[in-house]
Formats: sequence, structure tokens, C-alpha cells
Amino acid sequence: MYIWQKNKWEKLLARKASLPHAILLHGRAGVGKHVFAESFSHALLCQQTLPTGHACGQCQSCQWLKEGVHPDFKWVTPEDDSAADSNTKKRSGKKSQISVSQIRQLYEYLSLSTHQVSGYRIILISPAEALNIASANALLKMLEEPPENTLFLLVASQPQRLLPTIISRCQAVDLPMPSQAEASTWLVEQGINEAEASDALAYAGGAPLAALAMQGQLETNQKLIKQLAQGAKLNPATSAPLLLSLGMEQAVEMMQKWTFDLISARLEQSLHYHVKLASTFQVLCKSVNLSALMQFQRKLIELKKSANHPLSNEMQLENILLQYVRTFNV
Repeated sequence: MYIWQKNKWEKLLARKASLPHAILLHGRAGVGKHVFAESFSHALLCQQTLPTGHACGQCQSCQWLKEGVHPDFKWVTPEDDSAADSNTKKRSGKKSQISVSQIRQLYEYLSLSTHQVSGYRIILISPAEALNIASANALLKMLEEPPENTLFLLVASQPQRLLPTIISRCQAVDLPMPSQAEASTWLVEQGINEAEASDALAYAGGAPLAALAMQGQLETNQKLIKQLAQGAKLNPATSAPLLLSLGMEQAVEMMQKWTFDLISARLEQSLHYHVKLASTFQVLCKSVNLSALMQFQRKLIELKKSANHPLSNEMQLENILLQYVRTFNV
């Protein structure tokens, strides 16, 4: 749990004795929702919690959680279908969907008695928006008739992608963005100097974990910025592989941020993400067609919805970059 989540943590713990059967933790990507969900799960399963409500880290239950073998904790994640049979915390980095088979395997698991007679059994689904139609409907059946002493924890950055019927059966808890000061202080504590922390936060929209993760792709980002700054002269075939190296979802997000700031510059408004590139955008916006750029932005929104689809690949990005080039008057 992070310092900016302290208020939500205390309020949720105060309801420990009367929690709903399903909680939807939602908020911006990069604010630490999954860490909060794990910390809360551990606190509920711990046999001797600390005065702060956190797990002690020493009891048998905590040791099982550290080893990924707690019988009353199940983490369902899209990275690997085998995750439905495992509590491992190791993530492959591969992005896909949560399959219906993963959810169906929970039926057998939930038919068993809890290991701790008076305790919770927790199903953590993160990220919940990775549920496809089939797996979402399978989960819905469980939420409609939840087993006793079972808590479903759903974590989502894009709750609008969940079925409305799933959302209606969950208690929604909004995890907030930290203040600029909180986020900057935390990044500095992670070893990032204050100036870089400020730039990273601006690009990450204020989300500290996203800003920290960006540090590993700074070189790639800088190369892509130089290519996007070419406007009509950009070569889509050359840029697409570099863009794809970020991962499809991150690639689309980068294009969205660049386009957002280009539209802002065209409308003579302040930049939101690339705050130190004002002169670059001022030059670019002089030759961009605003109507075409707005249409391009809408296409990026549609592409983002299917960014993790197996058909999303380098050819799609090359086509997107070609459309970007066409937004300029040549």
C-alpha cells in the first residue's frame, strides 16, 4: 500500500467485519491498485495483523502468501492461462485475455471448504478488464450466487470495459491519484532526481508507478519523439518496429498522448504530456490539418480498445503511422 492510499485503506479496514462479497478497485493506471489489492488480501488472511491493519509478514498465513501457496488465495491474471492453477506472483509480461477456462476452474476451487474455518477465501482478478465476454459471463454466475466467506476483488483501470451487470454486483472503491507533491516525493525516494520526476509525472499523467516504469523506456521514447516530430516526413515502415517494442498497449497510448498535445498546440492551448517540447509542437501544428487530426484521435481510441487482441501487430501500427503522416498538409 502507498501513502496516498492511506485514507481508503483505513475506511476499507473499518468495514472488515461486514465486507460485501465483491469489491471493484478502480482508478487510473499507475496509481498502485494491484499493490493495494494484494496488501488488503494479505491483511484479511493474516493471523496476527499489525496495529495499522497490515499483515504481520511472519505468521504461517503470511509465509504461505509469500511462497504463493496459500490455499485461501487465488490470483487470476491474463498473462498465462495456467495462472488459474497457481498463486505465483511472477508475471510473464505477455498480455492476453482471462479465458473462460480460468474462471470455470474456480468452480471446483470454490466447492472446497476454506482452510481457515473462520476466515476469508479471496479471489483476486487483476486486471479485470482482461475478462472476455465468455469469462465475464462465467464470473457473473458466481457473483450472483457467491459462496460464503468468499471475497472477489476485481482490479480495473478501465471499469467501463466490464459488463454493467458485473459492476452492479460489486462495491466500487475508487483509488485516488496522489497529489503532485506525494508522487514527486515517492519518485525521488525511488532514486529519480527531482527534475526527471517532474517530467516523468507530466508524461504519465500524474501516475507515479507509470512514471517509474517509464524509466526503462526513456531511450526508446526519445527516438520515437524525434521520428514523430518529423510530421509528414516520418517513415512509417521505420518507426513501426520501434513503436511496437513498447508493447501494443503502450504504443497506442504514446500515440494518444502525442496526438492530444498536438491538438492542444493547434488550438493554442498548453501541452499536457510533453511540457518541454513546446517549440517542437508549435512547428508541427502549423502544417497539421485539425479535422484530420481529430479523426485520427478517434481511430486511436478504437485501436486502444483492441490493443491486446492477438491480431494487433506491427502492420497495424504501420498503418496508424501512415494515417498520422496524412494528417499533415504536404
